[in-house]
Amino acid sequence: MPTLELFEGFGIELEYMLVDAASLDVRPIADWLLERAAGELTDEYEHGSLAWNNELVLHVIELKTNGPARSLDGLGELFQREIRCVNEMLAERGVQLMPTAMHPWMDPAREKRLWPHGNREVYATFDKIFDCRGHGWSNLQSMHVNLPFSDDEEFARLHAAIRLILPIIPGLAAASPIIDGAATGRLDNRLAAYRNNCARIPSVTAQVIPEPVYRIENYREQILEPMYRDIAPHDPGNHLRHEWLNARGAIARFERMAIEIRLIDIQECPAADLAVARLVSETVRALTEEQWISLGELSDWPMASLKALLDRHIETAEQTVIETPSYLKGLGLTNSSGVTCARVWEHLVEWLAARGRLDKQTEHFAEHYLRHGTLARRILNAWQPGTETQLHALYSRLVSCLASGELFGPHSVP
Repeated sequence: MPTLELFEGFGIELEYMLVDAASLDVRPIADWLLERAAGELTDEYEHGSLAWNNELVLHVIELKTNGPARSLDGLGELFQREIRCVNEMLAERGVQLMPTAMHPWMDPAREKRLWPHGNREVYATFDKIFDCRGHGWSNLQSMHVNLPFSDDEEFARLHAAIRLILPIIPGLAAASPIIDGAATGRLDNRLAAYRNNCARIPSVTAQVIPEPVYRIENYREQILEPMYRDIAPHDPGNHLRHEWLNARGAIARFERMAIEIRLIDIQECPAADLAVARLVSETVRALTEEQWISLGELSDWPMASLKALLDRHIETAEQTVIETPSYLKGLGLTNSSGVTCARVWEHLVEWLAARGRLDKQTEHFAEHYLRHGTLARRILNAWQPGTETQLHALYSRLVSCLASGELFGPHSVP
C-alpha cells in the first residue's frame, strides 16, 4: 500500500459492547458473532469497506474501516448500516450492541472473559502482567482515529498538533459518567481507568500525553525501545513487543505510517462518532498548517502542563475552565483566559465551518453538543439515581439511539 501524506486517509475504529437484549448485561459471544458472519471462527471478518474484529474480551466487538478511507464523508452512514447488520445477527441469540464508553453496572472482576482463540497468547500475557479484571481493561469502549504521515517532517507536524489537542478531547467526547451502578462525579471514567492500566510498567502509558519527540528514529529510541526493555522480563515470549503495546493517548504506528488517537470515548451512534472524528481531525489539520501558532511554538508544549489540563478535563469535561492564555492562543483564541472547554470547541466549530471544513452532520452534532453538553453530561442530566430500573431504562434509550442512528437527547427517563 502506498504511503499516504497528511490527511490523505483516515482510519476509524469503533468498539461496542454485546449485551443481552432484555437485561442489558454483557454477553461474551464475540467469537460466535465472528464465526456466524465469516462462516468460520476468525479474529477478523472483512465486509467490504469495513471489517469486524475481536478485542481483549468476549463481550466487545470492533468495527473499523478496512484500510484507510480517503475521506470521512459517508462513513457515518456506512457504519450505521453495519450496526444494523450486526444487530440482525445478534438478535438470533437475544443480544444487541450497546454504545457509550463503559458499561454502567458490569462487574469486570466477575464477568471478564478473555478472547480464547487465535491471538489468545497476547491477551493472556496482558492478563498475566497487568491483571485485566479492572474496568480499564475489561470495561471500556473507545473510538480510535488514525491519521497518516509520509516522512519525518509530516510526522513532526502531526505529532505536535495531536499533542496539543489531546487534553480537550474529553471536553468534546466524554461518555462514561457511570460505573458500578453509580455516578462518580467524574465525566470520563474510562480515561481515569485507562491512565492507570499499566502502572506496573510505567513506560507503557507514561503520562498519557506523548513526549515531545518529533523524529521517527528518536521516537523508536526514546519511547518504543525503553518500553520493550521494561516489558521483556515479564514477557519472555515477546508476545507484546509491538507498537500497539504503547498506551499513550496517541501512539505512532510506523508499520502503517500513522498516528493513532486513543482518547475518544465511543458516543451514542456512528453519526456522533464521525462528527467527533471530523472535529478532532480538522482541528489537527489546522494546527499542522500553523493557522494560529508556528510549528516551533506548537512543538514546545511540555508534557506536564498538557497532562494537568487533560486530568482536569477527565473530571469536568466541557465545563473545565482553561486559564492558560498561551494554550488558548494555540487554538486561535487570542487575548483570552478563563474560557470553558465548550467555548473553545464553539470557537473551533465556527472557524472550521466558516472555511467549509465541516459537513452538515458534524454541524448538527456540534449544535447539539453546544446546547446540551457532552454525552456524559446528557446521561447525567437524564438520570434520576435511585433504582436499577431507571438506570436500565436510561441505557435502553442509548441502545435505541445506536440502533436508529439518533443523537441522545437531554430529557430525563421516567
